[in-house]
Amino acid sequence: MAQKFATRTEDYSKWYNETIDRASLAENSGVRGCMVIKPYGYAIWEKIQAQLDKMFKETGHQNAYFPLFVPKSLFEAEEKNAEGFAKECAIVTHYRLKNDPANPGKLMVDPDAKLEEELIVRPTSEAIIWNTYKGWIQSYRDLPILINQWANVVRWEMRTRLFLRTAEFLWQEGHTAHSTEQEAYEEAERMLGVYAEFAENYLAMPVIQGHKSESERFAGAVDTLCIEAMMQDTKALQAGTSHFLGQNFAKAFDVKFTDKEGKIDHVWATSWGVSTRLMGALIMTHSDDEGLVLPPKLAPIQVVAVPIFKTDEEAKAIGEKFDDLAVKLKARGISFKYDDDNQKRPGWKFAEYEAKGVPVRLAMGPRDLANGLVEVARRDEKTKETVSFENLDQFIADLLDQIQDNLYQRSLKFRDANMHKVDTYEEFKVQLTEKGGFYLCHWDGTAETEAKIKEETQATIRCIPFEYAGEEGVCMVTGKPSKQRVVIAKAY
Repeated sequence: MAQKFATRTEDYSKWYNETIDRASLAENSGVRGCMVIKPYGYAIWEKIQAQLDKMFKETGHQNAYFPLFVPKSLFEAEEKNAEGFAKECAIVTHYRLKNDPANPGKLMVDPDAKLEEELIVRPTSEAIIWNTYKGWIQSYRDLPILINQWANVVRWEMRTRLFLRTAEFLWQEGHTAHSTEQEAYEEAERMLGVYAEFAENYLAMPVIQGHKSESERFAGAVDTLCIEAMMQDTKALQAGTSHFLGQNFAKAFDVKFTDKEGKIDHVWATSWGVSTRLMGALIMTHSDDEGLVLPPKLAPIQVVAVPIFKTDEEAKAIGEKFDDLAVKLKARGISFKYDDDNQKRPGWKFAEYEAKGVPVRLAMGPRDLANGLVEVARRDEKTKETVSFENLDQFIADLLDQIQDNLYQRSLKFRDANMHKVDTYEEFKVQLTEKGGFYLCHWDGTAETEAKIKEETQATIRCIPFEYAGEEGVCMVTGKPSKQRVVIAKAY
């Protein structure tokens, strides 16, 4: 009997974990709170990484690498940043182990090897980077500095979930230095735009762009910009952030420059990042009860072909046919796999590639071969059709574009259907409980009202969207004036 897997409606959390397992994306590791990203999962991350890296470089950024460890004195230099991350920090206190005399064959921390100063395992890299920039910057001629790094960070989490929240995760973090406030703020906006473009054009995931509220800002930022996406359970997921840091870090690390007029001033800064959390977003935006669904642009295998044969002669003839197709697809930049493993039955393969989210599956038997036909199955709609082998490469290229667009449009339709304008607090609480979703509500802009909403409903202000700027009204909670509607939702 086939294994029974959880559905999204039965148990969304269990479904999420089983989808990851079925697609062989990742697993929990022997280190509490950390994960092993398996080859297929890492192949998707590499596709994400490659495209983002290309987009960063197209906007003038260069890659560098900075240390994993941050001296405690540097970390605490920017007080708000240090305070914001303090509870999540892992700390190195000693530099050596030794044999334990009381337990032969075991090791112990050498009490004589205590560090003079503790080292923080980076939860983010502003401190070590701005300490470095101090030596790089003297005048306006040294600016702007546009640096990105691909790295791992550690934030000690008590409740973890694969890809969404782990003690160690992979990410990129951009850190830029500028001569003017305007230039720095434009950089923060530009990079948010890059994230939004990537999310919509590659992840096929519609996002809302906006500001974080003051209480939700990155620790040490003057303004935090964000993209928010809706998952299939109608909860929000913060998919990327871009921070305008003002002169806070430059002042903390005394990073000054001489401008064109000879005036000395502190530089202006940004930081911005996305992480392997995007993998979680990808899974929860598109996947179904049969497993992973991947947008073609991020699929490690875009097309898989499964031959159906009984004899070696049939296998050889079908293989030669697909060899020709492989050459044509490669020329179009389309990744193709021919699965002729005779240890597994075609039905098993169909289920396997369905669970892995391969966008297009081809199947051909002797009769199809004789008639110049092939069965084409698309993963997004779970439909099949029989088409001519002639010009199949063009058909597949067009189909992959259709699937990419279909996934975006389907997600957009779902998001829009679950966004609600609400003007009273009572109505908000009822609808949030009954329907979930995103709520466009007026808010008076105070931290007190924001805290009240969170305490009473477990929903948070996800962002102050650009789209509703200037739409004045009255706060649904207090009745006080409101400058615009904000997005409120329960979130991951």
